[in-house]
Amino acid sequence: MKILAVSDEVVERLYSLARSDHFSSVELLIGCGDLPYSYLENLITLLNIPLFYVPGNHDPNYSPQDNKSFVEGGSNLDRRVIRHKTFLIGGLGGCIQYRPNGTNQYTQTDAYLRAFSMLPALLLNRLHYGRALDILITHSPPFGIHDDDSHAHQGLKAINWLIRVAKPRYHLHGHTHFYRRNLADAETLYKETKIINVYPYKVLDVYH
Repeated sequence: MKILAVSDEVVERLYSLARSDHFSSVELLIGCGDLPYSYLENLITLLNIPLFYVPGNHDPNYSPQDNKSFVEGGSNLDRRVIRHKTFLIGGLGGCIQYRPNGTNQYTQTDAYLRAFSMLPALLLNRLHYGRALDILITHSPPFGIHDDDSHAHQGLKAINWLIRVAKPRYHLHGHTHFYRRNLADAETLYKETKIINVYPYKVLDVYH
């Protein structure tokens, strides 16, 4: 399956590429956070494909009563696990807490509790399909992988735990741009998982 994954920065050129059928073979749009929801909605309209996304720390808190807090036509996968075609996909939004009451920001402990809430669905997947997850989508990078020395861009340890437990083939994230360690390590193999920083966008072929 071919995926277009986007994160953190609006790339106007994607509009013209979409109109010229450059992405005609793309089957799924993935959003890794910190993008205007209008941008994601425009991409959905132009590409006419499903969108799965997680919120970043610059995105609003989700509320079903507030249509500005979610992407119309998209599916928010924060703490959810779904099956799309033959792929098992899960998501965990947000990043490390770096200011009091920051939106979609969590302490390491809170991030673990949020990740633990996905465990029943992951165990059911392993029971039904023989594997827990194929693709993990997050905003934050894992701790110590693609993250940065600054506190605001420190990775979440709960993501490392999810990777160890769920063993996804792919982990897609955003949040870190061109910080010191990040530029040289856009893709990293950790355990059996390919970790990919999609900032600002990447077209990927994913396989079981």
